[in-house]
This record gives sequence, structure tokens and C-alpha cells, in this order.
Amino acid sequence: MIKHIFFDLDHTIWDFDRNAQETLMELYESYKLNELGLSSAEDFIATYTVNNHQLWAQYHLGKITKQALREERFRKTFLDLGLQPEMIPAKFEDDYVAMGPTKTNLFESAEKVLTYLQNKYHLHIISNGFKEAVLTKMQVSNLNPYFKNVVISEDVGVNKPDKAIFEYALNLAVAQKQESIMIGDSLEADVYGAQNFGIKAIFFNPLKAQKPDDVEQQIHHLEELLNHF
Repeated sequence: MIKHIFFDLDHTIWDFDRNAQETLMELYESYKLNELGLSSAEDFIATYTVNNHQLWAQYHLGKITKQALREERFRKTFLDLGLQPEMIPAKFEDDYVAMGPTKTNLFESAEKVLTYLQNKYHLHIISNGFKEAVLTKMQVSNLNPYFKNVVISEDVGVNKPDKAIFEYALNLAVAQKQESIMIGDSLEADVYGAQNFGIKAIFFNPLKAQKPDDVEQQIHHLEELLNHF
């Protein structure tokens, strides 16, 4: 029955955490954060990762704006690590946003799996990511040829898990609910968002978190999709 597969991008195909780590290591060195008292790049990255994930969860649900997310994630990270507000590098967020999307690390076997699926199904992206970043990631990582449509929440005006973005994506793809499935790492945005809209979902769970009972399908590695389709 499945004809259309909708993928999340960040944390599902594009390895957000790995790409962020590379970017932050470079910025840690170029900004000489050790001289500001941040003696551990690993602690800096770990603290940022926690803050960024929490803020993105709020952004998915419409509780904060894009601007608030961008203003807060590094400010909170620097403050959490003991930096005084006046010492926070003013251009750090801008440099991160410019550099991060140019990284090209994908989850293992992503290209293999997408090549296989592309020959049998119509593939699409639904992303809550910032538009300029999503477009850059798709281009520099050579992902555009795999996908018929790239639906970005900023264009639609609502984020996953809002039903409206799934409805928009299916209408654009000329797809019916019963022939569509969503694959993503976020239980709230991708899995429950899709299920509440009325389409099936697969939870991409590479960290092997506890799977809720109301989530029917999960994978720990993208290559497992070859057994599903």
C-alpha cells in the first residue's frame, strides 16, 4: 500500500549531532574559548547539545520562536559554564549558523538506503529546520536528487507535529494517508505528529531509547528500512 515515504532531515538522515560537534570544535579553537575559561571543548559541546535539544523541543511545539531559539541556545550554554554575559562572543551564533549546514555527515548507509527506496517509492522531506539551513544541507550533502519535495515548516507557517504541515505535504505530493508513512527521530514531532494526522510512522531510534508502547515501529539503523520496504 505504501507509495510515499516522508523523512525528517535533522537527526534522521543528516547527522545533526556529529555535524554540530565538528562545527563547535572549529569554533572553540577559532574563538579561543579556552582563554575565556572554558577549558574543556567536550563539556562545552555536551552542555550546548542539552540546551539545543531542549529549545528545539519547545520550538517544535510553538512555545518559542526561531529568533528566541537562536538567541538563547549559546547564551544559556556560556552562562551555564560560568561565563559572564559581557564575555559571550557576539558573533558566535551567526558563525555557527553559517558553518554548521555546510557539514556533510549523514547517518550510516543513508545514501544506500535512499538509493534503494527511490527506485520503489516517492520520497519527500518534512523538516522543522530553519529554511536557509535546510536548503544548504540538502545541496551540499547531495540529497536533493533523492526527494520529490522538501517541505519546510517556515514555508508552511506551522511546525510538526501540527496536522496542517502533514496535510500540506500530502497535498503537495498528491498522496493519500493510507499510502504514506513518516520516518523520524522525534517522538513528538514526527511519530505522534504523523499518527495523530492519520498516517503510519517509524521511529528512528539510533540511541536505543525506551520505545513507548503506543509506537508500533522503530529502527535503530537506517539500513533496517531495507527490511521494511
